[in-house]
Amino acid sequence: MGKVLILYYSKDGNTEKMAKYVAEGASQIPGTEIRLKNTETASREDIIWCDGVAVGSPTHLGILSSGMKKFWEDLLPEWQRIDGKIGCAFSSQGGWGGGGELTCMSILTVLMNYGFLVFGVTDYSGHQFTAHYGAVQAGEPRLDKEIEACRRLGKRLAEWVAVYADGRKEFHPLNNLYKRNPWD
Repeated sequence: MGKVLILYYSKDGNTEKMAKYVAEGASQIPGTEIRLKNTETASREDIIWCDGVAVGSPTHLGILSSGMKKFWEDLLPEWQRIDGKIGCAFSSQGGWGGGGELTCMSILTVLMNYGFLVFGVTDYSGHQFTAHYGAVQAGEPRLDKEIEACRRLGKRLAEWVAVYADGRKEFHPLNNLYKRNPWD
């Protein structure tokens, strides 16, 4: 059974709402065990336990929040025990153009430093709406395409975990193609 951790830091609740949608997406893949935890309740054991992690943070000064960064800095003793896991990112920001994709990239950089295999999502969740670097959101996710971007990120994480951690090749995303961009 694939193990997926949705780890988030949320100050105003927007990133927490995104995390719940990411968890919903991961639950679409049968045989996936999911833990949804914030940085206050998560522990190093949760990181060791999981096969894949979706990390969410609000955008603070164009990068991940200090609360999320501290969580990973405190994890340093586990440096080589978590190498080779799968990871992705999501972020809420104050407004469009507020740095959400930069925040995702800063999260992915942290994950790469721990040896995580990171990914983005190539398909679209709405007209001109992607999660290439991770799901990004201005404020609270309300529109269908915003919610779907979070769900798709979680589903893709669970698919990769099913393929690489469990050897369930039937869950490879290319076997379950979404409509890539129906607006072209």
